[in-house]
Amino acid sequence: MPPQNDIKILRDLAKRVAEIAAKPSEKKKAMLWTAHNDLKTDIPLVMFDPDWSAWQELVPWESCSCETNEARSWELDFRKTIWRNEVLKDDKVADNFFYVPYDYSMTGWGIDPKKNFSGTKGGAYKIRSVLEDYEKDFCKLRFPQITVDYKKSSERLEEAQNIFDGILNVEQRSEWWWTLGLTWTLIDLRGFDEFLCDFILEPEWLKKLLDFLYREADGRLTFLEKNGLLSQNTGNHYVGSGGCGYTDEIPQKAPGEPVTAKDMWGFVESQETVSVDPEMYGEFIFPYHKKLMERFSLSCFACCEPYEPRWKYAKQLHGLRRVSCSPWSNRGVMEELLGKNYVASIKPAPSSIAYAQFKDDLVRGEIREALECSKNCIPELIMKDVHTVGGNPHNAVRWVEICREEIMRLYG
Repeated sequence: MPPQNDIKILRDLAKRVAEIAAKPSEKKKAMLWTAHNDLKTDIPLVMFDPDWSAWQELVPWESCSCETNEARSWELDFRKTIWRNEVLKDDKVADNFFYVPYDYSMTGWGIDPKKNFSGTKGGAYKIRSVLEDYEKDFCKLRFPQITVDYKKSSERLEEAQNIFDGILNVEQRSEWWWTLGLTWTLIDLRGFDEFLCDFILEPEWLKKLLDFLYREADGRLTFLEKNGLLSQNTGNHYVGSGGCGYTDEIPQKAPGEPVTAKDMWGFVESQETVSVDPEMYGEFIFPYHKKLMERFSLSCFACCEPYEPRWKYAKQLHGLRRVSCSPWSNRGVMEELLGKNYVASIKPAPSSIAYAQFKDDLVRGEIREALECSKNCIPELIMKDVHTVGGNPHNAVRWVEICREEIMRLYG
């Protein structure tokens, strides 16, 4: 257990979060997300989704008071929720759940990925190929194995339940993947340049490697299902490359009832292959995306890659519902391709809020264009991949305000 002073800090913050979660506004937001995801309203929703480095400018780690690292990480999450509700005021819901991850380990791929870093904190890196010679190295690959320490997991859960007893609903859940797109992992093993050349120089080996990675992902899903380790992501949970998972189209499981992939949203993308011909995506990668998404009820497609060159394939995904419309997408075809049949997950360029002095006209112009292009769609505005707000937290607040103003102007 954390020191008593840490427990007091955590309980006080948890009470503030619980008070926020009990507000009618949070219930209203949850209802809006549900109607939005179920294609029953076309009013755009707004969410600001910064990464760790941008959060450091908004709610820094140094603002925490707890002594132990785990307590500080919990404290930081509470402070983010409070800041989001009291200052940012986007459409992310505050709820009264506190999640404790499983304590687990995972073996590697038989060959450890290697990266050459620039030496700059948060800077770039180059992936080194560790699968240099298919003939010699492919046989070294192994499926990673998950081992859960149920004793430690139970102890951590009980600890959190004791700390937040009577304040928050404590549950155990882990996020076992972000994407099932396969190509991220493939590049970690093969290297980026080598991977791109393989489409022409080593097509059969590339297919063999993709099949291997598919079988691993498929087997991992089966393992997680059989061991009762999956949790539904159909509530206040991040799904795809942006957005919340609220939906009435996937039945909610009763507490303790086993969860399968069919009770969840799935997600695939392949942003690393943005320069690859769409027909090559269709031949090499899409068949595995299609098979994986058949395991889920609803699915999300794409991240930073433009979706429209691959649309004839993507629209075949089982249960496709949320489509990422990145800054590199052609917004002029959203109404034609997506209409009101899918959620158009619009991602404005994060560079627009990275200036120390906020550029109102720049941000407003992009938001206005995005909303006008998606007037006959089911749009959401998700600001993500934010690495900095220019050291000015007000940039995030003003971005949300402009989104609200432009939505009001267009929708009334």
